[in-house]
Amino acid sequence: MERKKIWLASGSPRRRELLERMGVSFAVEAANVDETAEGGPRETVLAVSRRKAEAVAARHPGETVLAADTVVFCGGILGKPRSEAEARDMLKRLSGNWHEVYTGVCVVRDGQTDVRVEVTRVHFVSLSQADIEAYVATGEPMDKAGAYGIQGRAGVFIDRIEGCPHNVMGLPLALTREMLG
Repeated sequence: MERKKIWLASGSPRRRELLERMGVSFAVEAANVDETAEGGPRETVLAVSRRKAEAVAARHPGETVLAADTVVFCGGILGKPRSEAEARDMLKRLSGNWHEVYTGVCVVRDGQTDVRVEVTRVHFVSLSQADIEAYVATGEPMDKAGAYGIQGRAGVFIDRIEGCPHNVMGLPLALTREMLG
């Protein structure tokens, strides 16, 4: 059975790469929606992923739309840093600690909305100030929730993970596969 193309309501290159790995045929249309926190991390990713999916679905009635939103939680929600100073502060919070990565995944299809959350626990090794400065200087943390990307240079900071590693990249593959059917 051939799968119908879906709309990915995200501009994330990591989500595009993960969908390509799944062999899903898709087109990209980023949704410009309010990404303001809605309480805790679970509520936030559920609400934001739903807003993204519904915004794109409104422009493509009758088609399947997939959206996701990811936040890091370590004593508070850590979204994408707005400055290098904020990135340094986030990395200091993560250093030597466990944190959770929450991704809300939303699929809109045939007038139905399915929205779910995947949570992965991640442990960072202790980072020196030099480690933090060198990583921030690469620019890599600036477009990533929690100021790091597991698939990039920050992978060396992670010594333990509990749950889906793809979730930490922004799209839990097994959950996404299940939701797309």
